[in-house]
Amino acid sequence: MDVTIAPLRAWDDFFPGSDRFARPDFRDISKWNNRVVSNLLYYQTNYLVVAAMMISVVGFLSPFNMILGGIVVVLVFTGFVWAAHNKDILRRMKKQYPTAFVMVVMLASYFLISMFGGVMVFVFGITFPLLLMFIHASLRLRNLKNKLENKMEGIGLKRTPMGIVLDALEQQEENISKFTDYISKVKE
Repeated sequence: MDVTIAPLRAWDDFFPGSDRFARPDFRDISKWNNRVVSNLLYYQTNYLVVAAMMISVVGFLSPFNMILGGIVVVLVFTGFVWAAHNKDILRRMKKQYPTAFVMVVMLASYFLISMFGGVMVFVFGITFPLLLMFIHASLRLRNLKNKLENKMEGIGLKRTPMGIVLDALEQQEENISKFTDYISKVKE
């Protein structure tokens, strides 16, 4: 599998004035999910830079707890993804309620980390960057370039780290998944 890093988007595109942000329609979860997935794919390198800065600051202040927290979150996430692939009920939950699935992973990580006393590092070094990403991806309106890039990612022309994580969570834009299903049927 050939993985490429998405380009860093211009910061004025990433965080311009309020005209490119809007509250999502909470009644249409599918549309909101598409917006979040689309923005996570499109701005993934920007999110990585912001998260890396926050993690660096917290890691500088408490390096052992930051490394411990990162290892625990990765292991818990991997364990839950593995369990979801092997248990049908967990697979359905992950597909239908991706936010709840991530929250369960974070809560399990929190309880494991609390045994080692690194809760504040977990909150500020891991949870806060994820929360900022989710808020930005929920509020940022998509543009045409964003949609086009994500279609290329969904078709498989490009594989990026965020695309791999979203695949593990079985989250894709509806149109992309319909299009890839059609392509796979045509190949058969």
